[in-house]
This record gives sequence, structure tokens and C-alpha cells, in this order.
Amino acid sequence: MSRTTILDDALLRRAHEHAAAYLNEMPDRHVGARATREELLAALEVPLTDDGEEPAAVVDALAAQGARGAVANTGPRYFGFVIGGNLPVALASDWLVSTWDQNPGIYATSPLVSVVEEIARGYLLDLFDLPRESGVGFVTGGQMANFTCLAAARHGVLRRAGWNVEEDGLAGAPRVHLVTSAESHVTIDLSMRYLGFGTRALLRVESDDQGRMRPDRLRRLLGNFSGPTIICAQAGNVNTGAFDPLREIAEIAHEHGAWLHVDSAFGLWARTSETLRELADGAELADSWGVDAHKWLNVPQDCGLAIVKHAADHRASMTSTAAYLVQTSGVERDSVDWVPEFSRRARGVPVYAALRALGRRGVAQLVERCCARAKQMAELLRRDERVTILNDVRLNQVLVRFGDSDDLTRRVIAGVQREGSCWLGGTTWHDLAAMRVSVSHWATSEEDIARSAEAILRALANESATVATPSARA
Repeated sequence: MSRTTILDDALLRRAHEHAAAYLNEMPDRHVGARATREELLAALEVPLTDDGEEPAAVVDALAAQGARGAVANTGPRYFGFVIGGNLPVALASDWLVSTWDQNPGIYATSPLVSVVEEIARGYLLDLFDLPRESGVGFVTGGQMANFTCLAAARHGVLRRAGWNVEEDGLAGAPRVHLVTSAESHVTIDLSMRYLGFGTRALLRVESDDQGRMRPDRLRRLLGNFSGPTIICAQAGNVNTGAFDPLREIAEIAHEHGAWLHVDSAFGLWARTSETLRELADGAELADSWGVDAHKWLNVPQDCGLAIVKHAADHRASMTSTAAYLVQTSGVERDSVDWVPEFSRRARGVPVYAALRALGRRGVAQLVERCCARAKQMAELLRRDERVTILNDVRLNQVLVRFGDSDDLTRRVIAGVQREGSCWLGGTTWHDLAAMRVSVSHWATSEEDIARSAEAILRALANESATVATPSARA
């Protein structure tokens, strides 16, 4: 009787060759996708057969279209949406995650992942210098990090008011006052929807010209009511990179007995750097923090961090039990206690690998390099008198406007995306169209920034000439 094997070594080698070819092309390739939806459908939408196809042929077909249809966001000249790249060690460890195919829901289903995530939790709290007793959940990204933290906040403020929201729901519960910045990220609104509060309940505090919450307006607003209150502040405005004045906001929150949550998808990483740490001063005084690891830690997609100072509130808001589950008494880590899912990827493994490989100094240098490259981009672009930098470039975000024109700004963005030397997106900032440059990749070099700035200025010259031509003819 022949022995069945689950290893197809040739198929895995083929996938590795495709992956290596993709990565080796990355530094110089066209950054945007090179195939349209119609072209991708024509190549991939084949009839589903009765008996299946040769696995190698399926892998080859996917790899061929990945080279054309994937956006090179893992390359050093991708500046869109604050999307980080992949550290080689994080990618390699994520291949192990797929190979092991663990379900980290409880310790019994994967002692390995339970222990790795327990250790990674300690590394993260130490790096961010946050209360060491905090709970940490490894979630999908910034959205679920904010959701998880705000679920813990909902539990905590209502528990103090004598209400068990997990058992009794929100109907008849004491009113929870929900306070956020006028510049808060959309994931805060979505979290409030998912938690049953709704977005109309949000009380928005005025922000300044860089998108920072104004503490004087917050203090005035909180003077109008009492009772359970959740305040959502921000570390790293998604457009400008600006930080709310967290220390002052935390002091106000403590005066009113409010829960302070900090949406810090990428900004909290500034606390790992001695030169940038002051930007996030006071963050340690909050009650919870939502963070992305697949942004500035540069691990693969699908990895966020929900950090809650009050571990009991965190656990009570997330945990679930069933008679068939083998759950621990608290010595071993059951991941289901800290995140909304039971079945999920072992997201903490690439985090653990990246932190060990980089070390404290390596993490700080990664963040500092990105910020230095953002400042370089701003300096190169502002040499052209048609360029206006709209924000104070103190972190990794650069907001750019061309010729004081919404139309020209949008045309330049589209021109850059078509040309392909780099990729960046657009936004609307205080009713003005702007180009948004986010430097978040570990490998982005001075040469990458210089090449990208040249491409942006070429697009500006081309679009300015296109706009000017009809006037000349008139």
C-alpha cells in the first residue's frame, strides 16, 4: 500500500519561482496595475471543469496575471493609502503561517501561536511604552482594531454605570456620549455603526488647520453633559499626519471620567523613535489604542493591533465560551478572549518575526527613514513655484496642491498614476483637492524619492501645457 503524501515539492518550487520573479521585478516595475478589469476577466474567468485542472497550470495562470493586475504596493515607490511593504523576514514567516495553517482561537488548537502572540504582546507594549498590563488582540487591521477597542470601551463605561451590555444589549441602557474629532477617520464612524450606536450620535469636536482636535472645544463640549462617555482622539491624521494634543485631551478625559481611545493606525509607531516620540506625548494616558502592523511594521496585509489598558474590559467584551471548547484558566493565552474571531490566520507570527529581526533600533530607524523621505519629497516638490505643500511635514504624510487648482491637481495625480514611476492617490482636504503622499515602505530610498518627485513634476509640466494650449489658441 503506497504512502499518501501531502507535499507537492515541484508545485511549491514553482510557486516560489513565480514569487521570486515578482519580487525581483518590484524595484523597477510600473507601480500601478498594467491590466484592466476586462483583460483580467478574459484571462482568469474560465469555465469550471468537472474534473479540475493541473495544479501547476492554475498556479501559472495566477502568477501571469499577478504580474499584470497586481499593484506594486510592496515596492519602494508606492505612496498610496499608508500601505506599508513587506519586510523579507515578515514575508518568510507568513509563508510558514500558511504552511502550518494553525487555528489560533484557543491554546488547545495551537500552543505555538498562543505562545508566539503572548511574547509579541510583551514586545509591543514595551516598544510603545504602554501600560504593561494591557490586553492585545491581533485583528485584521485598523478597522477591527478600532472596533475591538471601542467594544471594550462600551463594556467598560456601561459596566461602571451598572449595565451589562453583553447580556442586556443597548435597549434601555444608560446613554453613552460619543465624542470624536471633526477629522476622525471613517473607521471610527463604522465602528460606531457596528456597535449599535449609529453615526448620528457622534459629537464632533472642531479641529485646527492641521486636523488636530482642539482641547478648548472638547472641554466646552464635555461641560454640557455627564454620564458614560467615550472620547476618540487621533495619533496620525490620515491626510496630514498630525497628532491630536493627546496629553491635554487625556487630562480632560480623566477629569470627566471618560474613556479615551486613540485611533493610531500608523502614528503610534512614532513612540518607538527618540526623535519622533514627542509627537505622541501623552498617548500612554489613554485607555485603548488601535494600531496597524501592516502599515509601519511592514508585515503582510491582515494584521492590526487592538490594545486595551483595562484587560478585564477587553476580555469581557470579546470572549465566548462553549461546552465543546477546551479553554484555559488564564495561564495560557486563548486568542478568542481578545479578538472578534475564533478561526483566523496566525497574524502575530510575522509581528514576532519582524520585531525580533529588527530589534528596537531597527524599528525606530524604519520609522525615521520614512519620515526623512517624506520631508525630502516635500522639499523637492516645493522648489517648483506651482507647488504648494499644505501640511506641516512632521511625520510620513505630504499633502500637495498644484497651481491652486482642483482640476490641475487631479490631472497631475492621474498623470502620475498612468506614467507608473510611482503611485499615489488624491484626497480632499478642507475643501481643496490635494495629492496625498504616504511614505511607509522600509526600502524607500533617497533615489526612489528623487525619481518619484521628477515624475510628479513631469506630470505637472505636461498637464500645465495641456491646460494652457486651448487658451493660447483662443
